[in-house]
Amino acid sequence: MPQEPSSPPPVPEPDTPEPAVPAASVPEAREITRARARDLRDLLARYVRRHLPPRPPAHPRIEEPPRLVGTHARLLPFLRLVPLLLALLFGFSFVWDFPGMTATAFGRTLALDGLLRILSVSGLIGFATNWLAITMLFHPRRKRPVFGQGLIPAQRERIVYRLARAVSEELINEEIIKQKIEEHEIIPKYREMALRVTRGVIEDPGFRTELKALTADYVERVLASEAVRRRLNELIVQKIEEHAGDGLGGLALKAYRFLNEEDFKRRIDRAIHNLPASLDAVLDEFDHLLDRVPVLIEARAEDIEAWATRLVLGFVENLDVHTMIMSNMMQYDERRLEDLLKKTTNEQLNYIKYLGGVLGFFGGLVIWEPLLALAAFGALGLLLWTVDAALFRLTGR
Repeated sequence: MPQEPSSPPPVPEPDTPEPAVPAASVPEAREITRARARDLRDLLARYVRRHLPPRPPAHPRIEEPPRLVGTHARLLPFLRLVPLLLALLFGFSFVWDFPGMTATAFGRTLALDGLLRILSVSGLIGFATNWLAITMLFHPRRKRPVFGQGLIPAQRERIVYRLARAVSEELINEEIIKQKIEEHEIIPKYREMALRVTRGVIEDPGFRTELKALTADYVERVLASEAVRRRLNELIVQKIEEHAGDGLGGLALKAYRFLNEEDFKRRIDRAIHNLPASLDAVLDEFDHLLDRVPVLIEARAEDIEAWATRLVLGFVENLDVHTMIMSNMMQYDERRLEDLLKKTTNEQLNYIKYLGGVLGFFGGLVIWEPLLALAAFGALGLLLWTVDAALFRLTGR
């Protein structure tokens, strides 16, 4: 059996806007005024975002430079083994340490007995000395009765002051900021952008429609309220009396009110009552008024730019970069300051620490045989310096 064609779904009728309900009291009118002010702010923000130009491509983020992996960095994993090897060598020296053995070099007889202990102890002393010196930079974080306090925690305020002063004087300060603003012509660029955005928002038909609807709703809800009209009547009468004063105008007003008080208030009330009725005529003038806004702004563009320039530069001149950095860094506790310094120096500090063990080990040779060791080290140092100088000249760096 053939199916009957289904009828199209009914098209829903457009919703008709509900008539605005006038405010029942003056406090309610105040709430409506605040709400419409928020709506106006949101309306402007929405259309400004719509007409803002696309953001320029962000400046490429400066990545952290890669860590240079040179000879020192390659040696560091092996240098970490130095303290352990020295400790093992020191322990082994109690078991065997060249007992009664000798060696001949350059016609001299060298006694080897006790050499392992001399070298291991010298190396451990070199490592321990550097380790203690580096540790004393940061520890103890808090002052102790016997051990005192680390150099950096004890001088935290001075270090923060010097660091903030160096940054504010050499890296970023008021003059540098002003120079960058003038070099990049930031204020004229933003003035042109503000004019384009203002013209775009005001010429947008959607903005004008929503602004008119917002205005109409506010007028109908507030000015159509009996309570609001009575309050406006009282305020207008009060202002007229204050403006008229005690002169001839004031006497005439008082005489008129004395003879016909009700007619006086009725005329003011009628004028207030007719405001919502004249809304259509006011809204018709909206387009003309909005069209004049960009023209008025462009006519005062130079004054606006001069005012903005004085405002921005005045703000920059009053910007105390040193105090700002100081107040921020003074919030760093000892641990955070230590972490800040170690982020850039920890590898070098470890290298110095473990290298102390190596240098102490070779320093033990000086204790064992001073003249021969010093001569050998001097010749080796001269050879290394000559090779380094020759390679530097060849590579040009």
